[in-house]
Amino acid sequence: MNRLHASHSTPPHTAVVGLQWGDEGKGKIVDLLTARHDVIVRYNGGANAGHTVAVAGERYALHLIPSGILYSDKTCVIGNGVVVDPEKLLEEMATLRGRGIEVGDNLKVSNRAHLVLPYHKEQDAAYEEFLAARSGLGEANAAIGTTRRGIGPAYADKVRRSTALRVGDLLHPERLRSRLEISCGLRAAEMAALGVKAPAPDPVDLTERFAAFGAALRPHITDSVYLLHDLVAEGRSLLFEGANASLLDIDHGTYPFVTSSNCSSLGIPAGTGLPGRLVERVVGIMKSYSTRVGGGPFPTELLDETGDRIRERGREYGTTTGRPRRCGWLDVVAVRYAAMICGADALACTLLDVLSGLDELKICTAYRRGGQRTERFLPDAEDLEGWVPEYETLPGWSEEIVDTSDRSGLPANAQRYLERIEELVGVPIELVGVGPERNQTLATSAWRDPPGR
Repeated sequence: MNRLHASHSTPPHTAVVGLQWGDEGKGKIVDLLTARHDVIVRYNGGANAGHTVAVAGERYALHLIPSGILYSDKTCVIGNGVVVDPEKLLEEMATLRGRGIEVGDNLKVSNRAHLVLPYHKEQDAAYEEFLAARSGLGEANAAIGTTRRGIGPAYADKVRRSTALRVGDLLHPERLRSRLEISCGLRAAEMAALGVKAPAPDPVDLTERFAAFGAALRPHITDSVYLLHDLVAEGRSLLFEGANASLLDIDHGTYPFVTSSNCSSLGIPAGTGLPGRLVERVVGIMKSYSTRVGGGPFPTELLDETGDRIRERGREYGTTTGRPRRCGWLDVVAVRYAAMICGADALACTLLDVLSGLDELKICTAYRRGGQRTERFLPDAEDLEGWVPEYETLPGWSEEIVDTSDRSGLPANAQRYLERIEELVGVPIELVGVGPERNQTLATSAWRDPPGR
């Protein structure tokens, strides 16, 4: 396993998915794999996601735009399964352009993607505050711990249908106005019922603002489903970029403490309009430890100096919100479950360097509660609550590894740690992150280094 170097092989259509509760370093891996693919596709989530890519000492924080945008010769597609805040998208585009990144015909936005509007964010905050207040009355804490970016209410409107708006509506002001009048009236009633003292959303004002967003985005808006099928027919290779992570999947995560979309590889067909059989390879991304943001059970959470140390060394603060992440030992039970539902063919283990300097490391291999023991993950928050981790302890290593160029050059205990993960998950680790930079990635001989931007 060496640092990545150049190759001209034709890659299969590939998906990059997170196998934990998010923040695994998907942006960096997508950035690395972009050089080997032609088209990079986001298929779920919204501006609640945050992918950070470090290139030549520069850090780029991306929320809606696929991480492949750092390569000007690639096509980046925001698929129909994404919920788009057009104001945030335009801000992100302007920020990238201001830093010399080309954002033009290389970015396409699905006309079928649903919109996040200002009242969705107000609803998001109001729901969280209502639920948190109920917990203050002695009831169980039902607040999800969302980013308050309006993602859940936007997806809820998508399901309700009559109150939803899509990106394509931005190009038709009269249609936009008609739908906003219905939705704004309902929103005003809902917010009043929740006790929110705020001005009712104005459909006239929103129509004017969002029609202007539509005019700015018009060159990028397209029917992404036909576009992607055309690109496949032309022989282009696709890289699917998942936002959030599998343990936050609306169907398969720790419900209800999850996000509002299918963020495992199972979300690709619905979020792009492409058949699932098209995905030939799934790369599951996992940290060498575990983190979580927001509410929900976290069996291996460390509320001590070790947890604080991991947080500081790993810079475990949200890209989107800046909130400190909850940190803990690696939970292999959870990773193995996520790899199973995603059909992971390979693993990328990131942030291994964060563990340098610890005398010993622990891996959760099972859960116990009372006299019960299980090696199966429990994807329900109430079912998982109360189970405690059964740990296997391995020796740590004192050496810093950021300058390591080959997996065989890692300290013996670091190599054993990776080998044990492979044994427990049953999937090979083919990429290892030893630092934040693009070139601080160790790879098997099957992988190669993308050329510099």
